[in-house]
Amino acid sequence: MTQTMNDWAGYREKLGATLKELGAINPDILRANDVISHAAPKPQTLDAKTRELIALAVAVTTRCDGCIAFHAEAAKKAGASKEELAEALGVAIALNSGAALVYSARAMDAFGASS
Repeated sequence: MTQTMNDWAGYREKLGATLKELGAINPDILRANDVISHAAPKPQTLDAKTRELIALAVAVTTRCDGCIAFHAEAAKKAGASKEELAEALGVAIALNSGAALVYSARAMDAFGASS
């Protein structure tokens, strides 16, 4: 059964099952990702809610539906409000716009350097 993007819980479940299957074939991939995912200074200076809001903003900028599915749930569990989410997503939108502007300048430079 194909999950629609309106069924985030179903998508998380299906993705989790597929990643578990991948981990059974190559457990080092999941172990390495787990190490990276939990790499943070000890003691942590950001609370869980802030980390999850950052994760969601990054997920939007990298267009990672799986990341959105998992971190949206985690942000809600960590106590994030819709208003806080909207602010974090506003930062992601602003960054994408700024990145497009900077890369437009790069394209202009590359065009100018072409013979």
